[in-house]
Amino acid sequence: MFGNLFEEDEEGFAPAPSGGKVGKGKNAEPPPPRGSVRLSGIKNQGGTCYLNSLLQTLLFTPEFREELFTLGPEELGCLADKDKPEAKVRVIPLELQMLFTHLLLVDQQTASTADLTESFGWTSSEESSQQDVQELNRILFSALESSLVGTSGSSLIHRLYHGTVANQIVCRDCGNVSERLEDFLDLTVSVRGVCGLEEALWNMFVEEEVFEGNNLYRCGRCSRLVTAAKSAKLRKLPPFLTVSLLRFNFDFAKCERYKETGRYTFPLTINLRPFCEQAERPDSDFTYELFSVIIHKGGCYGGHYHVYIKDIDELGHWEVLDEESKPKPQKKEVKIAEPVLEKEDPLSVLVAILSQEESKSVLVDQLGQKLLDRIGISWNRKFRKLYGPIGKFLQNHSDVFMLVSNGTRVTLKAATPVPEPQPSPTSPSADPESPAVSEDSEPRSGHGHHWFDLNDSTVIPIREKDIEKQFQGKESAYMLFYRKAELHRPEEAKQNPSYRVPPHLLQMAQEENAKLQQRREEFDASSNTIELRLHLAPHYHIENGALQPAGPSQDGVITITFDRRKTVGDLRLAIYQMQDLWEGDMALTVARSLPAGLHLYNTLSDDQQSLYSVGLRDGSDLFVWNGREVQGENVRTGAEWEPVLLTLVRPSLEEADGAGEAGPSGGSGGGGGGGAGAGLTRVARGFAGGATLASVREALGPQDMLLCQESSPGGCSGGGASGWRVFPTADMHRTLKELALRDGDALLVLEPQALDTSLINRSGDIVTVTTPSDCRWLQVEFCPRGGRGAEEGEEEDEGERRRGKVPASGNMLLSEVKQTAIEVLQLQDQLKGVTCCLRQVDSTGKLLPPVRENMTVREAGVKLMTSLSLCLGAAPGPTQLFLYFSVGSDPAAAGERELIVEETLTVKECLMQIINVAGLEGDSWHLRKMDWCEEVGDALTDEDATLAEMKIHNGDTLVVTEGRLPPKGFMKLPIWLCVDHSDTHISVGAQENHVANGVGGQAEGVSAADGAEMQFVGQVEISGEASLDDLKTQVMTLPSLQDLCVPTPAFLRVWALEGRKLGRILRGNQQPLKKLKLGSGAELCVKQLLKEENLGPKEMLLRVQIGVPGEREYYPSEEFVWDSTRDSSARALRQALGVRYGLSPDSLHIAKYFPDKYSWMTISSWSQQVSKRKKKKKAESLQGAPFYLKDGDLIGVKNLLIDSNKDFSTLRDELAQQRLREEAESRRKGRGQNASVEPSLETGPEQKGKGKCRKPEVALSINVGVFR
Repeated sequence: MFGNLFEEDEEGFAPAPSGGKVGKGKNAEPPPPRGSVRLSGIKNQGGTCYLNSLLQTLLFTPEFREELFTLGPEELGCLADKDKPEAKVRVIPLELQMLFTHLLLVDQQTASTADLTESFGWTSSEESSQQDVQELNRILFSALESSLVGTSGSSLIHRLYHGTVANQIVCRDCGNVSERLEDFLDLTVSVRGVCGLEEALWNMFVEEEVFEGNNLYRCGRCSRLVTAAKSAKLRKLPPFLTVSLLRFNFDFAKCERYKETGRYTFPLTINLRPFCEQAERPDSDFTYELFSVIIHKGGCYGGHYHVYIKDIDELGHWEVLDEESKPKPQKKEVKIAEPVLEKEDPLSVLVAILSQEESKSVLVDQLGQKLLDRIGISWNRKFRKLYGPIGKFLQNHSDVFMLVSNGTRVTLKAATPVPEPQPSPTSPSADPESPAVSEDSEPRSGHGHHWFDLNDSTVIPIREKDIEKQFQGKESAYMLFYRKAELHRPEEAKQNPSYRVPPHLLQMAQEENAKLQQRREEFDASSNTIELRLHLAPHYHIENGALQPAGPSQDGVITITFDRRKTVGDLRLAIYQMQDLWEGDMALTVARSLPAGLHLYNTLSDDQQSLYSVGLRDGSDLFVWNGREVQGENVRTGAEWEPVLLTLVRPSLEEADGAGEAGPSGGSGGGGGGGAGAGLTRVARGFAGGATLASVREALGPQDMLLCQESSPGGCSGGGASGWRVFPTADMHRTLKELALRDGDALLVLEPQALDTSLINRSGDIVTVTTPSDCRWLQVEFCPRGGRGAEEGEEEDEGERRRGKVPASGNMLLSEVKQTAIEVLQLQDQLKGVTCCLRQVDSTGKLLPPVRENMTVREAGVKLMTSLSLCLGAAPGPTQLFLYFSVGSDPAAAGERELIVEETLTVKECLMQIINVAGLEGDSWHLRKMDWCEEVGDALTDEDATLAEMKIHNGDTLVVTEGRLPPKGFMKLPIWLCVDHSDTHISVGAQENHVANGVGGQAEGVSAADGAEMQFVGQVEISGEASLDDLKTQVMTLPSLQDLCVPTPAFLRVWALEGRKLGRILRGNQQPLKKLKLGSGAELCVKQLLKEENLGPKEMLLRVQIGVPGEREYYPSEEFVWDSTRDSSARALRQALGVRYGLSPDSLHIAKYFPDKYSWMTISSWSQQVSKRKKKKKAESLQGAPFYLKDGDLIGVKNLLIDSNKDFSTLRDELAQQRLREEAESRRKGRGQNASVEPSLETGPEQKGKGKCRKPEVALSINVGVFR
């Protein structure tokens, strides 16, 4: 119902998701054309699904549509004149004509109702509010009648939908009849207490209400109280009968509204003769056929509407669904008296049990026990895996079983059909000439009076029998539309969407289609045009293992645009034509610019392949050469020869003047600090990644020199030392790639004479480099406008900046450093009476928070030989916090400001201070904290807690966001959709109880730790008293999930997220959310399932994969539900797996997988045996240490009878473990300081928009001008 609140209109049409690149302006992606059903949907503006359903019903009412089209501009006016005050333009019917024309004739997947709702006078609040479609039906008809006053269509609504009910009271004494006529446009019928539409009509128009006893009627003729009978009859029937079902009622005992979800049937064809006065007319006057069913999905406080519509004019193309095109098994009538007991057939077993009962019925709760007594095995162990719970099996076979006594007992129907066994070739029933009678007589495809489900933007074909699914449940019929059976359509209207459409609207549709076609062609051309950079070989030479430009880089690079659908041969020919002087062969090789230079990868050798198929994208680099050499030197290609740019560090016996003043030194992994001070020089040089360390040493100098790798992170306090590890002799034969050396890594190059200096000290394979003693300093730079109050982007005069070295040590107070810096920079007069502070600067040039001046250099974490900025402004005191703050959800756009507050302030007091400083008005604001990846995080909900209690630290950024916090007792839950990809241990897609989502246009997914991808789909605000079932229902109404087919909430699995991983599955559909331990900061992830799921409190969902015998690989994983109620030991799990796969438990070897460590832990049962001998009180449980088994864990299984390898690890595991060891070693050596951090699963909804509490209901209205 809520639609997509964040889509933007594209010239009145709904945009569609695309996998291509997004252009701008006229090259933006056009709306997609209609699908195979050839019908157009309507875009949801946020909460207009009720309007869309009603508009589609009116569109597929041909008589209404054609009557509306007969009204021309001479009667309705022109939309171009609607803003002229003197012109009387009937905007609503004009916009309705335009919308119907778009839906009928314009080749687009969806149409927009934005212009129509604007003509209603609706704003964004009405477009996103929940409303009732029955109320809209009356209001829209009233608005149309008012808009058409004075035109030939003024009686349109009256002629098509108006009927009359005659209410009569008959005196039983004198026979006097008191009559009152009542007009109606739709009949409102009761749902509560009745089983269907015909019974409700019978109660309304056949049964009489008798006034007797204490409830007598005063007769006007008798002038006294008499016995009388009151009744009602239909006197005039309209051509189109609209029936509104009273699904929503009020429980006066609980003082709350609720929805009637019980079974309520309605016929496809109905004869109203019993309910009418004039019953002498022919049946054709009373026979109506159903052609539209508006369906409501959800509860009484929210939900979603869609509509089933019968295609009267055969405008759509109906296709059978894939799962329904399969042949269905034939059914045969059998006698109950002679049931055939087949223990492998649950239907046969249950029929036999029920037929032998004296009462012919059994309690549903006792049926499982009777089955156990009959065949010796329980339903759960024998049939649950294939057929589900026994109650679900009974419901799925409603043609055999009948539930009575409110569903507590089950009995057999009179004639019980059971599946007929496959006849043998000698069986008399296996007659090859006997025709098979199809259960479904509908054709599989083509045109005809078929049904379609129009769900906002989505239109899918359905079968007529699917209407029965809407008799009951939370997704059930809400409005019924019937048409007289005698209303026949002319043949020329069949399959002709332009029938009776006015010429000016036909021309408008043709022009619109031409524009769309042109836009699609332009977009297709622009989407396939890419830019390629051609690097010409004559302008390059090989240096340091990479290709380097021989002259100015722009001379050897040519940028061309090319159609990626063309072939490599076409590209080669085009380059030949551009390079007239080229001689000999021409090879095109994919290149890439690396820090060390240009490197070549694969050569494009197949001239028949398209550029797209060979992987060329926009901005790709190609090297044009002869394929053998460049400037007479051979070129090594491929990823294994990627050049590495290393930083060579050499000791210098001569101190450079001002050494170390350049700030942080180059190289990664902390090569600066103590190892980059005076006495060391650094030079960047590239080497081929496939070169051995011995060849690198040979290129650098004599064979007896030492090569060292930094072994301890830099950043020791000034005057300290940096440690380096000498490469062992065995590493000399390893390549740079094998040694995991990366761009920017530092190598210390030591010649033998360097070991005699005071800077170098070697102990074994550890080399220590000590910097000179005079490096104990801090560089201080005066920034007169860099403090608070500096305007963003304001440039400072370089002359105003002053910098100088200040002697310092780790034990020196920062207040002394500041005072010394003022003296060194000679700022005593300029800063007299002015407050200033010292601030560090990060790698991006941003000023960090001021340092506390009562702390020493070491306590404040300031490293010697680094830079500090002397800025205007005060430094925070010992009990104060320095905070950044910004206003709005986009801090980058709003800009940050600074504030110093006491850490004992409450969140509310801090918010008030920020509001005063920022000059904001009102009190509808709240605070959020920026997380470590600089994205807006959770709201600070406890406004009475202090900043220290809320873990607000010095330098944190607070974001002032508009909107109040959720009401007490409510929680705002971010919702993510989980989409599974192939598991890292699986070569084929996993066969699990879930399907891929059909959600389009989503933001980029976030990778979960278990290989799944989670896409943010929205947020829900819900009471803590609501149940898990209510939460699932509300999640199903999110606009991003409107295209997701979820029949019932049981088809959704809800995970609670823990960090970036799937945590636990929420169980108990009727459990309140507060009992599920969901707080305001909780995040949930939903997964669509193929079948209903209702896990018990002790049932655990595991992912099981069986090892391939003789290989270090696994078959696709499967989901396995393990009931650990009685026993949660390793032996019980092994037995359950043995039953599942038909194997002996003693031959199974199982282990749990730890994806974070890429390792397996064998689950053995020896400890269980020990516990039995020692008779421990506490039974062993896999849910405890050391396995901590939980939902979603991956279990590996090996059958030792055919696989003797007990090692569960795969080759991918070993490679991943090696990568982890390398990363750990890098961190140990200090190269992990600048490593990129994996993005956390941020609470996306806070950035999508502000959440809102449920607003009070307001009456729906449509503004209409005066045309009388």
